[in-house]
Amino acid sequence: MHPGVYATFTGPIDASQQVWAALLHAGPGSAACCSTALWLFGVLDRAPETLHISIPEARRVSPPANVRMHRRRALNRPEPPIHPAAAPPRIRVEESVLDECNRLAEDEVVALVLRAVQRGKTTAGRLEGALAARSVQPKRSLIYDVLADARSGVASPLEAHYRRRVEAPHRLPTGARNLVDVDERGRRRFRDVEYRRWGLIVELDGREAHPVEEAFRDMRRDNDAIVSGRATLRFGWRDVVGEPCAAAAQVGLALRQRGWSGAPRRCGAECPLPSPSVAA
Repeated sequence: MHPGVYATFTGPIDASQQVWAALLHAGPGSAACCSTALWLFGVLDRAPETLHISIPEARRVSPPANVRMHRRRALNRPEPPIHPAAAPPRIRVEESVLDECNRLAEDEVVALVLRAVQRGKTTAGRLEGALAARSVQPKRSLIYDVLADARSGVASPLEAHYRRRVEAPHRLPTGARNLVDVDERGRRRFRDVEYRRWGLIVELDGREAHPVEEAFRDMRRDNDAIVSGRATLRFGWRDVVGEPCAAAAQVGLALRQRGWSGAPRRCGAECPLPSPSVAA
């Protein structure tokens, strides 16, 4: 497979065996890292096309095709950041998440951090600890903000965008996240954002087209809310990311109609919402 590394079986070579081969080629003390480690941990669903392997800083290894070597000083420590029991050897999930964030766009950082926490592969606290221990980390403030979102119950990138682009900058009340709602048949459902004091639910859905059965599920859920005296607003990516001010205006109007005494505020000079004095 690589110089000095042989497959001793017939048949196709799967992705995990390719990782083992790359590690054997890299030598003792090496470990899968970045997206490769995240795939092995189950944070990512697909194996990356290019395998990422960390090696001790002093080592020089010629990388085979589709393998990228990362020289890492931390692997020389008495306690390197390698998971103590996982096989193939891999950099701990917290370090791998932060490493992967270095090359991602902001939206991708939000998605990755939330996915790692929501899938139970790490916690917001452990990621904050790993982040605090780093002297240099691109997008540090964004990662801290996303971890704060995760602690508050935000479960998806779209929910994070709603909080950061719609709710917070327009000074809307802070809604409760992912509360369990049990209908008359005892079925458990989760509400994305609920302003319980005013009986308003905001559902966030990133799907552009709903399968028929899911559309009926959403309709029944909205009908249940109306029967119980609550109203539902539903937004997608185009609303939250493309027109967050318009979404904030709709939420603010619905809240005011249901008794909220405040008013949404302008998020900046270009915000089309009226000034606070006019809104009041």
